[in-house]
Amino acid sequence: MFDGYRWRARGARLVVLGALYLLVSLASAAQAQPASLSFTFDFPGSQPDHYVISVESDGRATYVSTGRFDSEADPADSFRLDLTLSASTSARLFDLTRRANYFQGDVDSKKKNLANTGVKTLAYKDAERSTSATYNYSQNQAVQNLTALFQSLSTTLEFGRRLEFYRRYQKLALDDELKRIEAMAKQNSLEELSALAPILKQIADDQTVINPVRARAQRLLQTAAGQAQ
Repeated sequence: MFDGYRWRARGARLVVLGALYLLVSLASAAQAQPASLSFTFDFPGSQPDHYVISVESDGRATYVSTGRFDSEADPADSFRLDLTLSASTSARLFDLTRRANYFQGDVDSKKKNLANTGVKTLAYKDAERSTSATYNYSQNQAVQNLTALFQSLSTTLEFGRRLEFYRRYQKLALDDELKRIEAMAKQNSLEELSALAPILKQIADDQTVINPVRARAQRLLQTAAGQAQ
């Protein structure tokens, strides 16, 4: 009888230990799954008229956009860029998401007679929640800051898109484009300038590009390296 009790007790302990092991495994799997955040922008007639920036909590990001380079250009193919954001930018994005209560509740101001600045959608997903909000304008300060940060990222990455096109097909347009990048970088109006490093290096090393343009690209490379530190 005593042996039977001992075996039952041992079996109960094994069941408890197994349950605890399962809970720990599930918790570890949830922690291992990175949270994801995305910003989608749609505004027909703007440049670009559509883009999506997707970011994971480990900093991996993807940018996809479509639209014309300017009002006179032919429609361009869609553009995709995979990149890794700096730890500071990634942390800012997810901290602002937390401050925005993960986009739960009313995000759009719903004010009438506001100018249309494009349809924007913020979305968040992790092991515990999946939320999104679509808005034209929000009075939530965290949402405003997120919007500005994502739009600044798009501005930077669109510069990269145009630089790649101009280096291949319109080298004479490179100088003006690099001048605009320099001016905005000095005003701290660009996020993640280091994302342009690959195309800037290609321009700086391109013997078919005139020397002043190559020198400007080299200066921007040094600026990007300094900001990344």
